[in-house]
Amino acid sequence: MTVPPPAPGPPQPYPYGDPQPYGYGYGPPPPTGTNGLAIASLIFAFLFAPLGILFGHLSLAQIKRTGEQGHGLALAGLILGYVLTALGILFLVATIVVASLAIQAVDDYRAQNPGFPGTTAGPLPQNGLPPFKPPATLGSNCQYPATTEAASRPSRPPRTGRVPTTPPVVDATLVTDSGAIGLRLDNAKSPCTVNSFVSLAQQGYFDGTTCHRLTTSESLRVLQCGDPSGTGSGGPGYRFPNEYPTNQYRMTDPALQQPVRYPRGTLAMANSGPGTNGSQFFVVYEDSAMPPTYAVFGTVDETGLAVVDRIAADGVEDGSDDGAPKSAVTVESVRLD
Repeated sequence: MTVPPPAPGPPQPYPYGDPQPYGYGYGPPPPTGTNGLAIASLIFAFLFAPLGILFGHLSLAQIKRTGEQGHGLALAGLILGYVLTALGILFLVATIVVASLAIQAVDDYRAQNPGFPGTTAGPLPQNGLPPFKPPATLGSNCQYPATTEAASRPSRPPRTGRVPTTPPVVDATLVTDSGAIGLRLDNAKSPCTVNSFVSLAQQGYFDGTTCHRLTTSESLRVLQCGDPSGTGSGGPGYRFPNEYPTNQYRMTDPALQQPVRYPRGTLAMANSGPGTNGSQFFVVYEDSAMPPTYAVFGTVDETGLAVVDRIAADGVEDGSDDGAPKSAVTVESVRLD
């Protein structure tokens, strides 16, 4: 005889509590959100790429630890951060290179065209060099800082600091293969300039150099010397500021840009801008028009001017009005009398 199964009764309690379909009593995993640093990484990749890279690495570390979402955002922020940072570096390097080339081009142009502004048509200006009024600091602190360009010939900078303005005149002779050119150096007006010129002369810096430039235009007639390289770009490896006539003006005075008449017989320094005097100098053999930004430090006697007149009469080598003199001129020495 078959015994019927017992009727179902009430459910029996699970001996260890309610059964958990997910096991171990932990229940279903909580829902995960998007990691905040992953979002920040993508945003800052556009705003400031290095921060995008930093946030991207921090985000990936957090996501690995917490299981949050946003792995793709973090990777995108990292990649964009690295790419944009690299592009930024390349742009910065390119900007620096272009700026350096531009500055070098300007310096090269100035070096190849030192000493004089472009010539202008028309009559010479009526106003000459201004009367000399000794500045309170005249000769009190002569300085000769080094230039970035090496000296064209080994030389020592002159003594710095206070330079005496006496004797007021120092006599010298520029001995050339075309004849002797007598100089009267104006120590009372331009002591720092005379100090440099005398120092270079005593070192034999000018010996065997050429007068590399002659200008014969209507408004500018000068013979330029003092560059051992003979190229117009050489110097002693140091520079110094202008003295007379520049120091008779305020630095903001528009008159500094206006030509004045430099008289025949003037001895002045060539330069390529403010504070760039070195070793190059020029003799004005006929009245010439230039702004008062070329330091006058002496005069040439009549015998010396006759020598320069003969050189100028032969003209420029290439037939123009500005270039190497046709009659080559070599400075044999500068003798202090």
